[in-house]
This record gives sequence, C-alpha cells and structure tokens, in this order.
Amino acid sequence: MGTLSGKTAIVTGASAPQGIGRAIALRLAADGANIVVADIDGTMEVQGDPRSRASLLDDLVAEINQGQSRAIAVRLDVTRQEDVAACITQANSAFGRIDILVNNAGSLAGSDNFLSTTPGQWEDSFRVNILGPMMMSQAVIPEMQKIGGGRIINIGSTGSLGAEPGFGAYTAMKHGLVGFSKTLAAEFGIDGILCNTVCPGYIATDMHAAANFRLAAESGVSLDEIKAQRYANVALRDAGLPNDVANAVAYLAGPQANYVTGINLPVTGGVPVGI
Repeated sequence: MGTLSGKTAIVTGASAPQGIGRAIALRLAADGANIVVADIDGTMEVQGDPRSRASLLDDLVAEINQGQSRAIAVRLDVTRQEDVAACITQANSAFGRIDILVNNAGSLAGSDNFLSTTPGQWEDSFRVNILGPMMMSQAVIPEMQKIGGGRIINIGSTGSLGAEPGFGAYTAMKHGLVGFSKTLAAEFGIDGILCNTVCPGYIATDMHAAANFRLAAESGVSLDEIKAQRYANVALRDAGLPNDVANAVAYLAGPQANYVTGINLPVTGGVPVGI
C-alpha cells in the first residue's frame, strides 16, 4: 500500500513525453494514487515526429494501468470553464473523489524582448498560467471540502522568485501564481486544504529545450554555449530532471507534509533567484 492509496490526483498539462506533468503523474501513481491525466487537444513533436496529445495521454494511462493504480485521460483546456467542469465530473465518475490537484499546465506566451510582446500574448499567458489554476482550484475545492481536506500544488518556476530577460509575461504570471497559492493556503487551511507552490529551475523538459533553442538562435551561438551561459550560476551547473520536480510534488501531496502550506519549494540545483 502506497502513501497515497485510495486517493485521486488530477494532473494538468501531462502529455509531453519529457514533461514535468508526466513525471508527476507516474510518481503519484507509484505512491498509490489513482490519476486523472489531462491536457489540451492538438499535436506536438516527439523526436521530430508529430504526435497527438491525446495519444500521448493514452500511452501514459496505459503505463500507469500496468501497476496497481488506475488512470484515465481527459481532454482539458484549462482556460475553458466547460472543460474544467467536465474534468471534475469525469474524475468523480471514475474514482469518486478528488484529493490532489496539480496545476502544471503552463504557457510561454509572450516570451520575447519586452518591447516586442503584445497585449494578446500577455492575455494568453494570464489565461493559462493564472486563470486556469484559478478555475481548476475553484472547481476542486468544494470536492475536497466534502472529504475533509486535500492538496493543491501549483507548479511555478524560478520565474516565481526572480527574473531573467526575455520572459516578461511568464515571469509576471508565475509571480502571481505564488500570491494565488498563498491566498488559497490562508483561506482554506481551516478546511484541511493545503496549497503550495513548487518552483522548478532549469529542468530538462520539452518546454525548456524549446527555450534553449530560441535563445541560442536569438544570440547567434550554439546550443551548448547557451546552456553553459544559462547554467553558469546554477550551483550544480546543469539542468535537473522532471523526476526531481515530481519528488517534490510527491512530498507535498503525501502525509509527511501534513503541516506544510503556503510555501514556495525551489527545485533549482541552487540557482540564484536574480533580481
């Protein structure tokens, strides 16, 4: 019996094969939780080939279902109220309860030189990085109140704690996510609902690789050079792995964190937060 046996977790943004969401889903399943893995429609490139996100979620569900936990896949655009409501309905129909919400879905919209960004990009960033977690949390909190508590874990960033050039919209929204998490912690602790933010640094994900390629192209240097530049201030001088973030989420979701709420937990390899 795992530490999360009998519990149900929803993990958003879970389709990317090298993503943090997938690693979190697998880790929580290994700890015994039943899992709802969710992501938007569409395709993404996997080793140069286009794959539908739905098929990637199906692969993840099949992998989880090989063990003792159970999983379902849900099509979810976190910016659409009807999708959020349908996700909650499907989770309850499959597993009868919702104990853990991991708001992992995110967007790098507006990642550019500040003067080149548009109001529309900032609105897109807000909708995915702030409004999505808000709507998901607003939907699951009544479900958690019914069962006497739960855990909401928001995936922030070092962009929640500091800043670097070229990520204005993302950084602003990830700072906002920290304030949102603290608000939930303060307001719903009385109901036994704990809310925390995990703040990954440089993690070797699909999204991080895309950012490295973009920065290398803009700077006119090689990919290795841009990595050396970005990791120069990391104490461990390298990017972390999605499992490093998943381990932090598992701690906050589990019984060892019963008295932990309202914190920002950096998983950064020792990167300074900057300005």
